[in-house]
Amino acid sequence: MANKGAYFYANGKRKSAVATVRLYPEGSGDITINGNSLREWADTDEIVARVSKPLTLLGERKDVNIEIITRGGGKVAQADSIALGIARAFVKKDSTNREQLKVEDLLTRDSRVKERKKPGRPRARKSKQWSKR
Repeated sequence: MANKGAYFYANGKRKSAVATVRLYPEGSGDITINGNSLREWADTDEIVARVSKPLTLLGERKDVNIEIITRGGGKVAQADSIALGIARAFVKKDSTNREQLKVEDLLTRDSRVKERKKPGRPRARKSKQWSKR
C-alpha cells in the first residue's frame, strides 16, 4: 500500500513494544503492519480484535487507511500499543472522538513493565527458600 498525501501521526507504547501509526483519512479500510496486512500479521482473532477495537468503536473501519510500524515486545503488547496509537491518531484527526475513546479506556497508556532483577535474588522478588531449622 503506497499512501500519499496528508496523514495523522501518533505513537503507542505498551511494555517494551512501540507502534508508530499513520492514519490516512481517505482510504478503503486497509491496515498494514510492518508491510503485512492485519490478517497476515495477527496470529489469532483476539489480536485482530485488540487492534481494531478503536476502529469498530468509532465505526470508521472502511473509511481510513492505516500504516503501522511496530517493534519490541510480543504480539499482544504490540497489539495493545497499536490500539493506543490508532486511538491517539483519531483524536488528532477529530477531537470530538476523545470522549468516546476515553470512556472505553483506549487513551490510557498501560505503564506496567517488568520489574528489574535485584542482587542476591534469582528474579525480581523471588528469594531462596527459608528453612526454620
